[in-house]
Amino acid sequence: MGDTPGPTEPTLEEQIAAYQREFQGLDPQVEKIVSALGRLNRRMNVAYGRQTATLGISNAEWEVLKALVLSGAPYQMGPGDLAKRLGLTPAAMTHRIDRMVSEGLVTRERDENNRVRVIVELTAEGREKWLEAMRLATVFEDDLLQDLTPVERGVLGEVLTRLLRRVEHAQPDAGGRLTDLD
Repeated sequence: MGDTPGPTEPTLEEQIAAYQREFQGLDPQVEKIVSALGRLNRRMNVAYGRQTATLGISNAEWEVLKALVLSGAPYQMGPGDLAKRLGLTPAAMTHRIDRMVSEGLVTRERDENNRVRVIVELTAEGREKWLEAMRLATVFEDDLLQDLTPVERGVLGEVLTRLLRRVEHAQPDAGGRLTDLD
């Protein structure tokens, strides 16, 4: 039952041809870029999920570990700040932190200077999981980009960064929870 392959995804060319058939105003060059980026993002997320699963953590937990590492030493953030950074509701963030505390990846303590404030901190085990995930990701990413020359990698990086900046400028709230989705 589970061995039967599902329907195959159309090629980019097939997808674009179908879109053009249904919507004559489509720019096939733009659609190819956007569709390729979407598919690449989806497949990369699956690959990263498989990697983090081998470490006993989920992609969701990886995102929390990453946010804490990016905050810099001593790798602490408030749950509200984490929720905003990751685009989660406070309740969803609390649930995620609860699970990660029980797994020893983070601690959650009251701030000694402000007993109302809670601080989530990366543990040594959490940092080690983050480092191992980074090692696995580096191998995957090197393999992904192996056919590009250093110059092509540089150009691709610059072009994607320009696209990202345009989206960030047009939709500055899109990095976290969108208020129109509440």
